[in-house]
Formats: sequence, structure tokens, C-alpha cells
Amino acid sequence: MDAEYFVSINEVAKRLNVPAHTLRYWEKQFPVAIRPTTGAGGRRYYRGETVAKLETIKSLLYDRGMTIAGVKKLIHDGELPKSPDEFVVKPTKQSQPKQNTTATQQMPADITDEVETVISLLNTAREILSSV
Repeated sequence: MDAEYFVSINEVAKRLNVPAHTLRYWEKQFPVAIRPTTGAGGRRYYRGETVAKLETIKSLLYDRGMTIAGVKKLIHDGELPKSPDEFVVKPTKQSQPKQNTTATQQMPADITDEVETVISLLNTAREILSSV
């Protein structure tokens, strides 16, 4: 799309299949990325590059399931892709596998002894109750 070509908010809404009020909401949520030109009477007109950003934002929100906050972070970090197809999920620290440790391995020795005593008492209570 030609970057110098201006499109009205209604045309963009039809192209993206979203209501015009959604586009106005996104303008407030993503003011750095989405800045329409206003014409006579306050009508909004979008440049081609802004329409491309809107297509990417819509895809990230609707197709990829990202949150508004997630898209804001991409914009803030300068990582908003030029097209939805360029978006790649980066692994996070949370997605790394955790070491297999039990709760007692992470506790100090005196607490571990107390926990083991409580477990022993609970097992004894279970045996007594199951025999009743």
C-alpha cells in the first residue's frame, strides 16, 4: 500500500472488519503507533503505514491472543512487526523447564524434620481412620 495514500476510518474499519469505535480505542491505547491525520470536521484519515500497523495490531490481539498490555510492550520495545507474519514468539524465562526438586529439598533441616514428623502423624491418623 502506498504510504502517502490516506484512508478514512470507515474504510479501514471495513478492511479490518472491526467497528470504527475499536479503531478510536486503539488510537488511545497505542498513541505512539497510531496517529491519524484529522481533516475537516475532525474526520480521521490513516496513512498506508498506519493501516499496516493496525492490521498487525488486530492480528496480534485477535489471532494470536495477545493482550493490549503485550502489544503496548512490543511497541514500547520497538519490536512491533511490520506485518503479522513476521511476529515470532520469543521464549521467556518462565518457559524454561524447572529443576525437579521436592519441597523438603528446599527447606532448612529443622523445618524438614518437623514436616516429616507431621507427615508421619498424618499417615498414622489415616491408618486409624481407615480401620474404623
